Amino acid sequence: MEQEKLDRFRTVLLEQLRQHTEKARADQNDGLEFAANDDGVKDVADMSVQDVNSEIEYRLSERESQMVADIDQALLRLDEGSYGVCARCGKDIPERRLEAIPTARYDAECQTLIEQGTGEDEHATL
Repeated sequence: MEQEKLDRFRTVLLEQLRQHTEKARADQNDGLEFAANDDGVKDVADMSVQDVNSEIEYRLSERESQMVADIDQALLRLDEGSYGVCARCGKDIPERRLEAIPTARYDAECQTLIEQGTGEDEHATL
């Protein structure tokens, strides 16, 4: 892939990293606020709602953290020179796919195989 395109993808990934890092921090802070916000709740229904809200905040934070990890991996592949190459079959990942999913590790065919359970990667990510 041309250096100009690689630089463009690096810029996109760095911006996404900034956004997802900020979102993950905000979600973690919200989760901590829910956990620390014990205002004398005595009603079982209120406690259940509070538990559900805490769980939602935790899941959102977990999802954002995974996105940050995926972006970090993509930036590492850029540094190593393997960005845009399918980690399963070694073919180039089409630029259209990278435009849609800059963190893509696999071409569409290999991603489909992995998602169907017929591929080799048990840690399949886009």
